[in-house]
Amino acid sequence: MLEINDLHRGFGTGSNRIEVLKGIDLKMKRGELVALMGPSGCGKSTLLNIIGGLLAAEKGNIKLEERNYGIKGPSSVVDVRRHKVGWIFQDFHLLEHLTALDNVAMALEISGTPTKEAEKKAKQALIRVGLGDRMTHLPEQLSGGQQQRVAIARAIAGERPLLLADEPTGNLDISTGKDVLQIFKDLCHTDKDPISILMVTHDPELASKADRMLLLKDGVTAASDIREAWGLEGGEEE
Repeated sequence: MLEINDLHRGFGTGSNRIEVLKGIDLKMKRGELVALMGPSGCGKSTLLNIIGGLLAAEKGNIKLEERNYGIKGPSSVVDVRRHKVGWIFQDFHLLEHLTALDNVAMALEISGTPTKEAEKKAKQALIRVGLGDRMTHLPEQLSGGQQQRVAIARAIAGERPLLLADEPTGNLDISTGKDVLQIFKDLCHTDKDPISILMVTHDPELASKADRMLLLKDGVTAASDIREAWGLEGGEEE
């Protein structure tokens, strides 16, 4: 479903040049939940930004379903952002004056979905994350975990095949973080329209619950396990 080959990206010039990604190779299957870990500043967010079409790589290729990109700039991959990749962040990025339903529906309308269809898909997405009884609530009327569920609903409502989650439980307590991870598992491990999720996290315990763990270090990725993650993370903050 997702295949990344020899992806490179650096920043700066001359003696100030820093090579961040030095040949990333990564494959994901449909319906797979993959955790990505690594030391602070190793390029995890840079990698997600390139996959999500927010940043161009300098070398390499990304194939997401039938779409090939990677070194193309953001203006050339608008379709990837609109139809292929959804985002979940540590901060929920909800509009405070809009209900849960309107937060989700508006994101669809911005992507070109007609209003009635957007509302229908928004309702379906909110029900899917367990918020069928909270659709008319404003963000301030929802707990942190419920707000993150709205953000997840917003990301999946457009039926995008890939979800990028950048520290999705960073602002949540342990119990609520586990609830969010269970939602991710339910979204991936379903017989109907499974999605794939690439999740950046600093939490080795959370990462160990994923289908697979990858470690990003020295500009490349490698399969990892919980012991390696503990040894390299050390509780650092991004």
